[in-house]
Amino acid sequence: MNDILNETIAADILGALGNKTRLQVFRLLMRAGHDGLNIGQIQDKLGTAPSTLAHHIQTLVQAGLVVQDKQGREVICSANFETMNDIVAYLTDGCCKGIC
Repeated sequence: MNDILNETIAADILGALGNKTRLQVFRLLMRAGHDGLNIGQIQDKLGTAPSTLAHHIQTLVQAGLVVQDKQGREVICSANFETMNDIVAYLTDGCCKGIC
């Protein structure tokens, strides 16, 4: 997501994080780093039902916050650090510069 974020895209990204389970998944994947976790590991750590977890992960993928990589029979999920950096930069752009 190299483009400059606009309000619509930023709202979609932040909206995806506006759910407790999705926020837990994303924070877990952030802690896991670039190696990510497979679906079973995420489920074990959070205790979320498989169908519910699949729905939440798909929402995060659609928002660009999570990327998935199929390795054999496993699907590895990892945080998209570029999107995370972009949304933080968007939120802090112009911070403390005053209101003109």
